[in-house]
Amino acid sequence: MSEVKRCSAKRKQEVGLRLLRGERLDALSRESGMPAGDLSSWWDEFLVAGQAGLKWRSEDPRVDVLERELKRKRTKFGEMLIAKELLEYRIARHEGEAPIPKRRSNR
Repeated sequence: MSEVKRCSAKRKQEVGLRLLRGERLDALSRESGMPAGDLSSWWDEFLVAGQAGLKWRSEDPRVDVLERELKRKRTKFGEMLIAKELLEYRIARHEGEAPIPKRRSNR
């Protein structure tokens, strides 16, 4: 019975990066002494983990709820900033100070 070698995640990552750079699986297998099937499995896991890392949406429904709440609060915050600027303008006008200069259009 052959001895099963355990490798760290860092070692698996190194193998995945080397394969990504175009090194041959059989050459890595010979160099490392690991079966090509194991390296191939690590490569598959490496690619799946990379795809998962690139997903920007969570499959957890609680995240969707929190994202909607964040959007609602950002909208409310923007409305409050506009109201604050209008109040400052009205106070300045009432007290005879120079009005807030008009903002230039982004067009």
